[in-house]
Amino acid sequence: MQERAREKGITDATELPSVPVDHRIILWQGDITTLKCDAIVNAANNTLMGCWNPDHLCVDNLIQSYSGYQTRQACTQYMDEQRKIHGEDYLQPTAVPMMTSAYNLPSEYIIHVVGPIVSSRLTKQNKDELAECYRASLELAAEHGCRNIAFCCISTGVFMFPQDKAAEIAVATVKKWLDEHPESCLKNVIFDVFKDKDLRIYQDLLHVRKNAF
Repeated sequence: MQERAREKGITDATELPSVPVDHRIILWQGDITTLKCDAIVNAANNTLMGCWNPDHLCVDNLIQSYSGYQTRQACTQYMDEQRKIHGEDYLQPTAVPMMTSAYNLPSEYIIHVVGPIVSSRLTKQNKDELAECYRASLELAAEHGCRNIAFCCISTGVFMFPQDKAAEIAVATVKKWLDEHPESCLKNVIFDVFKDKDLRIYQDLLHVRKNAF
């Protein structure tokens, strides 16, 4: 798996330019499993066991697959421990992150967080839970001494959170957290986008020139 990552090409987060309006924030379009940084965030499901459809291109499937079997082992052990405490029907709550090693990925850690699922309409609870996904993940990364962290677009895939609203919440929450924690070891936040539509949304929010990528 480590060789596969090298074959795909590794991007060092410390070499990526920040956006013009905020030196703490980086916008990058690429495969998060090839990013070398202290922590990457996985948009997990509430079993924390990854996506078992080998052809599905969700970020959960990519991260769990390329980090190696050790990630599923670590998540299984964590879930077993939680079931002993909370009962056999335990599922990981929304916006409560947990951390594993990144194992075969170039990053140091993976933060697994379950985002909100949007059903018939977007609610205030959905918005609050998504904001908490970002806040709690930043807190966990800082607790482990991370200097940088890369977020995927949490909940915007099969969980059906509108991409534009999710990006607005992500940017606002991250900026507020960084403003409130100037002494934190966490100095850079990377918004990693994969789809062109997400890239355009974040470019508009962060005032990045369209031809900058």
